[in-house]
Amino acid sequence: MLRIWPQLLVKTKQTCRRWAWQWRGMLLATPITALTVIALRYSGLLQFFELAALDQMFWLRSPEAADQRVVIIDITEEDVRNSQRWPISDQELAALLNRLRDSRVIGLDIYRNFPVEPGHQELVQTMRSMPNLFGIRKVTGNLGDRVDAPPALPYPDRVGANDLIVDADGKVRRFFLSIPVYEGGKAVGSLDGLGVKLALRYLADRGINPEVVNPDTFHYRLGQLELRPFQGNDGGYVQANDQGYQLILNYRHGRFRRVTMGDLLTGNFDPDLLRDRVVLIGASAVSLNDLYLTPFSSVLVGVPQRMPGVEIHAQITSQIIAGALGERALLTSWPEEREIIWIWLGAGLGAGLTWFQRNARGQGWRSLWPAGSLGLAAIALVGVGYGYFQAGVWIPVVPPLLALGGAAFGVTMYVAKTAGDIRATFGRYLTDDVVANLLENPDGAKLGGERRRITILTCDLRGFTAIAERLPPEEVVKILNLYLGKMADVIGDFQGTIDEFMGDGILVLFGAPVQREDDPQRAVACAVAMQSAIQSINATIREWGLPDLKMGVGINTGDVVVGNIGSQRRTKYGVVGSQVNLTYRIESYTTDGQIFISQSTYEAVPEVVIDQIRQVNPKGVKGMINIYSVRGIGGKYNFSIPDRPVEVLYSLASPLEIHYALLEGKDVSQDLCAAQVVKLGKHAAQVRSDRPVNLLANLKLNLILPDEPELAHEDIYAKVTEQGPEADIFHIHFTAIPPKVLPKLEQLTAQLG
Repeated sequence: MLRIWPQLLVKTKQTCRRWAWQWRGMLLATPITALTVIALRYSGLLQFFELAALDQMFWLRSPEAADQRVVIIDITEEDVRNSQRWPISDQELAALLNRLRDSRVIGLDIYRNFPVEPGHQELVQTMRSMPNLFGIRKVTGNLGDRVDAPPALPYPDRVGANDLIVDADGKVRRFFLSIPVYEGGKAVGSLDGLGVKLALRYLADRGINPEVVNPDTFHYRLGQLELRPFQGNDGGYVQANDQGYQLILNYRHGRFRRVTMGDLLTGNFDPDLLRDRVVLIGASAVSLNDLYLTPFSSVLVGVPQRMPGVEIHAQITSQIIAGALGERALLTSWPEEREIIWIWLGAGLGAGLTWFQRNARGQGWRSLWPAGSLGLAAIALVGVGYGYFQAGVWIPVVPPLLALGGAAFGVTMYVAKTAGDIRATFGRYLTDDVVANLLENPDGAKLGGERRRITILTCDLRGFTAIAERLPPEEVVKILNLYLGKMADVIGDFQGTIDEFMGDGILVLFGAPVQREDDPQRAVACAVAMQSAIQSINATIREWGLPDLKMGVGINTGDVVVGNIGSQRRTKYGVVGSQVNLTYRIESYTTDGQIFISQSTYEAVPEVVIDQIRQVNPKGVKGMINIYSVRGIGGKYNFSIPDRPVEVLYSLASPLEIHYALLEGKDVSQDLCAAQVVKLGKHAAQVRSDRPVNLLANLKLNLILPDEPELAHEDIYAKVTEQGPEADIFHIHFTAIPPKVLPKLEQLTAQLG
């Protein structure tokens, strides 16, 4: 068991690292965005937008039936004109109140702290004779702005505060359940709001009175209504003034029944409308300046509609009565820890959707799915917020929406920021020119091709397959990475486009995707530089104790088709045509350190320096063609292939018996031929055979030594480099010698030398 734990820990660590890398964009964007939005939320910068969102939820709520328990006696602008004075006289006010004696509770939302003759004594008597009448007092503001209650009404039993809480944007969204009263700078008690007073009196008549649940937290119960004071960070508020006992006002989307003052005084109304009702008397006349902005004032076009103060008090009364009777909930809010989780959820949703679909591809409407999914997520967040609002819970929707969009933007920016790295990585596979063509050309990724004259370079390591068979895979990859990395640097210096790595071979294009006038010259110069670079590569490889690399290069210029080949799912930028095949054929004729170019390339590069012309008949080509062995290039490049040592062949006293077979492409002929090595050098030999062999043919040889029979199983690879003076004589150049055979050949060469 103890042995298993370390393995499990390692595997778990690897799994976690892999998972973290796969979701790195989401893991970065989610916490950064969430913490940023939380900071914005508690800095107050989002409060304006959150309050605006709350207003829209009130607008979206379906209109509700009027609360039949509440009626407003409305003093309209017409009533003010008809009375020809304001304030109306005490006599008129007394007459108005006498019309309401059948009402359950009456709230007088009109200041009356001094006599307005005629009829003052009549009004005093009327007020004292109506135990269900409540007046108002203005509590907040400077001392000079306060207004006392009517003297005829007992304070504080039949007086309520008519102060309303106005937010920074001028709208009323909260109300005072009770408000502290200060005298001389000291609190001398508290006074309930007018709407609260009316509701408590109405409910008291039905046997419902406040109960203390927790005096320390000011937690009360009123029937089925739970009362907890508003805190400064509730809902979308941030450090709001929570002085006194405040609640959020859950407005009804609908108007209350109304009777104008004129109709009431003239008797033009249905008495049953006021009987046993809560009646509030107040003014909607614009000239009396008792109008306020509310959530329903949020309009995009036109002048915002204001709500009379008396109607706001009616909303408060209706809300408390309905809540206590279990008909309608108060508007509460989530605890702060839930809001934080809610914001994290929005950030995680935006980051996850964007990161998951960062590589999504589609056509038509499918291409809109990434943006559409974010839109659906936003609608879902708003829908959840609206659903909670309908249930009486105000949860912020702006912060999670901002987190959703911010996280999506963050992931997008992360992907964009890493585009340079992706492009560089992409360039390791396709080269920068191909990447630029794909990303910056509007038709760069379009399937298809174009006919173009380009110069093609291909190179291959001589005998590397035989070397790789004898080395561990790690050593093979190590050698290849060194070789291909150095060659890629050289090719990049000459603006070649690496089309493909094929094991130890490289296919390079000069003229695609970017065509230049000196493509053939750069191709030849690149080949010379590549052969020079092999020397530094071999110096490193010798330090590793490994055999030298030998490379051949073929170059051809001709018309091909270049472009994006494949399907919508898998595409490759490549080149097709007979000239590509011819380039491979030309390269196959090379031995180590050689560069062969075609006739077309030779004619296109007058600066090229050649040391040999050969005639060959490649497969797929009709007739003989000339290929040229490059020694170097003049002009602005002016460099050449490093000198190769002159190969000296020594005559053998006793010829070495060998068997050989022809190589055709990657296939070995099953027809074995007997031959003799009559001359031997360090890298070459002269062979006598009864069968004629074509120039530049590839051979697989096996030594037949009676005293060392085990060497017969070791394969030597060689290329026919020239025909001898006699028909049965030809020269070969060794391209790969097995380690077990090499000491024997070196021994023989040393003895002959």
